[in-house]
Amino acid sequence: MNKKWLVPFAVATIASTLVACQEKEKEEDVVAKATEHREDHEQHHNHSHGEQTDKDKQISKGYFEDSDITDRPLTNWQGEWQSVYSYLLDGTLDGVLEHKAAHGDKTAEEYKEYYKVGYQTDVTQIEIAENTMIFYRNGEVVTGTYVYDGYEILTYDKGNRGVRYIFKQTDENSQAPTYVQFSDHIISDQASTHFHIYFGDDRAELLEELDNWPTFYPKSLTGEEIAEEMEAH
Repeated sequence: MNKKWLVPFAVATIASTLVACQEKEKEEDVVAKATEHREDHEQHHNHSHGEQTDKDKQISKGYFEDSDITDRPLTNWQGEWQSVYSYLLDGTLDGVLEHKAAHGDKTAEEYKEYYKVGYQTDVTQIEIAENTMIFYRNGEVVTGTYVYDGYEILTYDKGNRGVRYIFKQTDENSQAPTYVQFSDHIISDQASTHFHIYFGDDRAELLEELDNWPTFYPKSLTGEEIAEEMEAH
């Protein structure tokens, strides 16, 4: 064999092997990330819906005993959250409305009008930590420090009930809402997966609000993933 070809051939072989290994590593990395994303989503989905006991299901529908209720810290809602209002307006949730129409007493368009009132809000994002809440509203950001202010039990016309968990703002110089009330179909100390929120300066007046309940899901979810969660809920 002509020795002058040995080095180029060896280099070419090594280069070819390196390229093949790099391509394989990229492929494995893509597969791993896709698998991780799927597993995270499935875990979230199962935690939200698949692991509910019969009692949990009854509680989520609003049927429970007073003795089932416990206090909850603000950390139950800790995380970064996004409003679903824009997804309703841009059609991302149309499939959810059609699903509801197939099992409910309204048309999909009637449900859309109903949720336009329910979901309406100018707060697009909320960040919640141990004792603080950050509101993103009309291009502005306001932060408030909150303490637990108890809970209230509401009884609805259908006979089922709900629990509002209430937090009061303690910083007089903050422009954040004085009161924030959470309702998420959970009545004990556990992490929320989505929630309805009521905020304003009058505690009693907020408890009377039953038509407008801005709804928030984790910021990490896409609109399509939120729609899937809603259909399973």
